Amino acid sequence: MDSVVHFEIPTDDLARANKFYSSAFGWNMISETGHDYVLVMTAESDEKGPKERARINGGMLKRQGPITNIVITINVDDIDEALRKIEEAGGKTIRGKQPVGEAGFAAYFTDTEGNVVGLWENASKS
Repeated sequence: MDSVVHFEIPTDDLARANKFYSSAFGWNMISETGHDYVLVMTAESDEKGPKERARINGGMLKRQGPITNIVITINVDDIDEALRKIEEAGGKTIRGKQPVGEAGFAAYFTDTEGNVVGLWENASKS
């Protein structure tokens, strides 16, 4: 079974949103140098991710199409296969598989209700 592993919050003003979420919820924000992206740490984490079960971290980015509302991201073994199944089930690919540094790959689709959802595939650990 595939799991929700990440969320993204689009913003019009990263600094304002950073201040809001850290003040309101105590989340630790880590700005990615040179990128308009902030890692949102909602749980104590190590290099493998959150230390507590049922906790996820996320990110904030400048609002831009197709990400205009909060997005959840689902971990899959194979993005290409997942997108094939999604389209067979009535969804639509809106951003195909793209590398994210050396960590893995991301893609986005819309479900049958028009919601944007992300996909994540970890890079191979050879």
